[in-house]
Amino acid sequence: MLFNFFHLMPWPYCEEPPVSWPVSNKTFDAQKACELYETYTEAMAWSEQCGFDWVGCNEHHFSPYGLMSNCNLIGAALVARTRKIKLGMFGNLVPLLNPVRVAEEYAMLDVMSGGRLIAGFMRGIPHEYRAYNVNPDESHGRLDEAARLIVKCWTADELFRWEGEYYNFPSISIWPKPMQKPHPPLLMSASNAEAAEFAARHKAIMGMTLIADLDLARKNIEIYKAAARINGYEPTPAHILTGHQTVIADSDAEARDIMRKGLDYFHQVLMRPQRETQSEVLQKTGYYASADQKQYFDARLKTLRERTLEEQIEAGTVFCGSPESVVKQMTKVHKALGHGVFNMTMKIGNMPDSAVRRGMELFRDRVAPEVRGL
Repeated sequence: MLFNFFHLMPWPYCEEPPVSWPVSNKTFDAQKACELYETYTEAMAWSEQCGFDWVGCNEHHFSPYGLMSNCNLIGAALVARTRKIKLGMFGNLVPLLNPVRVAEEYAMLDVMSGGRLIAGFMRGIPHEYRAYNVNPDESHGRLDEAARLIVKCWTADELFRWEGEYYNFPSISIWPKPMQKPHPPLLMSASNAEAAEFAARHKAIMGMTLIADLDLARKNIEIYKAAARINGYEPTPAHILTGHQTVIADSDAEARDIMRKGLDYFHQVLMRPQRETQSEVLQKTGYYASADQKQYFDARLKTLRERTLEEQIEAGTVFCGSPESVVKQMTKVHKALGHGVFNMTMKIGNMPDSAVRRGMELFRDRVAPEVRGL
C-alpha cells in the first residue's frame, strides 16, 4: 500500500458561515494566513518523516475552503523541504489554465525534485469555471485536448505546432523537459463512471478523492480497468487511489469528538457557499454529459453532508478512531476495493493542528506498520 498525506489548507477562522460564493475577503487576515502557510507547509513536509509515500497539493478559488489557489507554489516549497516523498499535484485545473504553462511548471517541479512529480490533470469543481469565466460546457473538451498537448510538450524532441479546437500555438519547445521518462505519472479525478473512462483513456492514475459508497467505488474501478484494457494497458493497484477524511487519536472517543467538530465546520462553513453555486452551474450548463451524472454529483454531496459519523465510517468515507480501529477500517476498504493508494485528508475543517500532528505520529508508529503490506 501507498499513502498520500493530503492537505486542503482551509481557513479555520470564519466566525459566521459565509452564505454566498465568491466569499467576501473582508475578514481575511494576512498575518494569520502567513502563520497558517508555515504550519500547513511544515506538516506537509513532515509527512515524509511519518511514513507517507506522497504529499498532496490541490487548487481551489475564491473561498476559505482552501488557501491553495496554485498548488505548484506549495509544491515548489515542498521540493526544498523534502528529499524522497512523491509530490502529488491534485491540480492543476487545466481547462481553466494555459496548458503550455502547466507543462512548463510541472516540468520544473519534476526536475527540481529529482523526478518526484505526480502530475494531476483535474477538471475542477463546477463553480470554479465561474471564477475564471470559462464555459463549463467546454470542460471535457478542454481537459482532453490540454492533456494531450501537455504530454506532447513533455515528449516532443523537436519544435511542433499545435492547432486544436481550444488551443493554438504556432511553435512549442519547452525548457526544461521533465526528468521522468517518457513523462511523469498522470493523475485524474475518477469519482464517477464518466471520469473513470476518461482517466483510463489517458492512462492516468484514477483518483476517487472522497469516496461516498464502496459499491459505487468498486463499479468505478471495474469501469476504469475495462476502459484501460481497451486502451492497451493493464492497471495495477497503484493506479487506483481512494480518498478518506482521517482522524487518528489515542482513543475512539477522542477521535470521534475531533472528527465531529471538524466535519461540522467543513460542511456548515467551508462547503456552504459552494453548494448553491455548484447546483446552479450543474442545472444550467453541460458540465456533466448526462442527467444521470448530474444527479450522481448532487446525491454524493448530499450523502456526505447528511450521514452520521458512524454511517460514514461504515461506508468507508472516513477513517476515525484509535490506531487499532483505523487499521480495521483501512483493511475493510482495501478488501472491498483492492486498490493501492490511500489518500488521507488529516486536517478537516478547523480541527486543531496539534490533533493533526498526533494523528500523523500514530499513523507512523501504529497504523502504517500494520497496513503497509495489504
